[in-house]
Amino acid sequence: MITKINNKKKEISEIIYSIFQVSYNIEADLLNATNFPPLKRTLNDLLKCNNTFFAYYLDKKIVGIIEIDNNTSTHIQSLVVHPSKFKIGIGKSLVNFVLNYYKSKVFTVETGVANYPAIQLYKQFNFQEVKQWDTDHGVRKISFERDQI
Repeated sequence: MITKINNKKKEISEIIYSIFQVSYNIEADLLNATNFPPLKRTLNDLLKCNNTFFAYYLDKKIVGIIEIDNNTSTHIQSLVVHPSKFKIGIGKSLVNFVLNYYKSKVFTVETGVANYPAIQLYKQFNFQEVKQWDTDHGVRKISFERDQI
């Protein structure tokens, strides 16, 4: 089940923070990044964040989270799945949910060039590469866009 969650509640942000930490540690290793900004987000950052968060529940526990910045387009700011639940379709379900929930003309997302699982996921949903660049923290990133079909 996927539902909107309130990151302004401390107990919810603590869960978000926990899943972000374990998932982004794996992504940092995948990207060979020693200075990885997503791991520097604090609980307080999450509590103050004005983005929208949706959670994937399995057995009444949050095991996946998608964070959306919905200003001029719908931007997938974060997509994380607890490592114990990798490869069972949770990320795919969350992306599909967002594509159906929002009626934006354009959807965007960014990830590291070496994050092959994420790139494969976004390509399944017809996201097209827009650009690549090197960050100041040593990670080569890739940006994707998808027009609403």
